[in-house]
Amino acid sequence: MPANTQVIEHFLSRRSVGIGFLQEPGPNGQELELLLRIGTRVPDHGKLMPWRLVIIDGDNRRKAGERLAEIGAERTPGLDEASLEAERNRFLPAPLTIGVLSSPQDHPKVPQFEQLLSAGNVAFNLVHGAHALGFAASWVTRWFTFDDEAARMLGAREGERFVGFVHVGTPTTVMEDRPRPELDAVVTRWSEA
Repeated sequence: MPANTQVIEHFLSRRSVGIGFLQEPGPNGQELELLLRIGTRVPDHGKLMPWRLVIIDGDNRRKAGERLAEIGAERTPGLDEASLEAERNRFLPAPLTIGVLSSPQDHPKVPQFEQLLSAGNVAFNLVHGAHALGFAASWVTRWFTFDDEAARMLGAREGERFVGFVHVGTPTTVMEDRPRPELDAVVTRWSEA
């Protein structure tokens, strides 16, 4: 199989773009379906599909933020108005957010850790898919990823947990590349002792 230089360039050029720099337009219906197909094309030992996706778009972005502000106010009495407004805007201005849930299943040969990694791959594939479709994305976790009540409000079912939220939109800025690791610092070669 010959090298695919376009795919190599894609991997080497992908950058995360923060949610504040993601605006309309987002993916249309056809692009969203393709993005979801790309996202769910991941290693999945046992074909368990140990993940689910929750789409937050349109008016639901603000509604979900309102609910997060309510939960945040309950968790932190006296939370100032600026902090509450930040929660209300959690899914803005990005036109699309996809919550990725780890939904593990009991299986004698596929440990839950491996299933969690599969869910993480879904999130990363969504980031790559957005980039390939001409959009930008940012995969983040926030307090509501780890808060049971907030996670349930956002769609988590019993036994599930979010691995993160992938915000997708049209970038309003070009992100500079961050320093990448020197390979010698992170790669070793195994040899028998």
